[in-house]
Amino acid sequence: MGQKKDLTGSEKSKIVRYLAERCSSLKIAKLLKRDHRTIKRFIQNSQQGRKKRVDKPRRKITAHELRKVKRAAAKMPLATSLAIFQSCNITGVPKSTRCAILRDMAKVRKAERRPPLNKTHKLKRQDWAKKYLKTDFSKVLWTDEMRVSLDGPDGWARGWIGKGQRAPVRLRCQQGGGGVLVWAGIIKDELVGPFRVEDGVELNSQSYCQFLEDTFFKQWYRKKSASFKKNMIFMQDNAPSHASKYSTAWLARKGIKEEKLMTWPPCSPDLNPIENLWSIIKCEIYKEGKQYTSLNSVWEAVVAAARNVDGEQIKTLTESMDGRLLSVLAKKGGYIGR
Repeated sequence: MGQKKDLTGSEKSKIVRYLAERCSSLKIAKLLKRDHRTIKRFIQNSQQGRKKRVDKPRRKITAHELRKVKRAAAKMPLATSLAIFQSCNITGVPKSTRCAILRDMAKVRKAERRPPLNKTHKLKRQDWAKKYLKTDFSKVLWTDEMRVSLDGPDGWARGWIGKGQRAPVRLRCQQGGGGVLVWAGIIKDELVGPFRVEDGVELNSQSYCQFLEDTFFKQWYRKKSASFKKNMIFMQDNAPSHASKYSTAWLARKGIKEEKLMTWPPCSPDLNPIENLWSIIKCEIYKEGKQYTSLNSVWEAVVAAARNVDGEQIKTLTESMDGRLLSVLAKKGGYIGR
């Protein structure tokens, strides 16, 4: 009889039963038609039992070393606990102890994502701030697009789980399951939209202008008074479909040109208050790890979340522009956060 690799669960159960009947390992091997060495190995391993854990004395951290760790954590943002302790020449400390020590003086954070700003970008941001410093921002319509997916942004599915509870299963769709592109605008205390870009449509200059015609102009802009249209300033970022000659000429034919079309500095999402609106909506639609199974359901969630944003919240965002401009000038064109 040949020697097989592993015993099945059924065979192991039979071995235990035969042992209880005081059968020898040789007899069990003949009954199961397995190699005698395989049976003996299983019996020996099962009789050894689990090894007892030997608790090693933990290394004690002195007050002086704690101060060194605190300084190192301040100098090395986003570093691992091992790297921080190694920079202080503190060895022999297990990960659980390192994390417990750092938890008293620091927090785990993800790096902030922001576009790169070079010297030219900073100069253009300063010029923009100076140009619009005396602008009445209650007359500015701030616009932008946002894409929402079925799965939600990465890293939003974390949270505390009670002891003894299992983490809920989180579905993962291929390529995020696709997404919905949403356009909206805010002016003073009013939300314009949101409007949904048709599925499968890639926004180039022509499709972008057609989209504005079918949504923004027909459903909102045409209903406004002549005096409102005369004073309104239209803001859009420098996406290729926005800043192209075709789109600029098309907007000019609609009466949005020269001073009525706000120039926009490069790499400046932090200056657009509607980015904060997107954060409010995403926090609402993805709260508690919420996921969606269809594009229509996630779109309905966006519409519902947008309806819950009241005028005071929007007014707070649009009235923040004076402070943002002053911050840009104070930081010499640097990034100001959101």
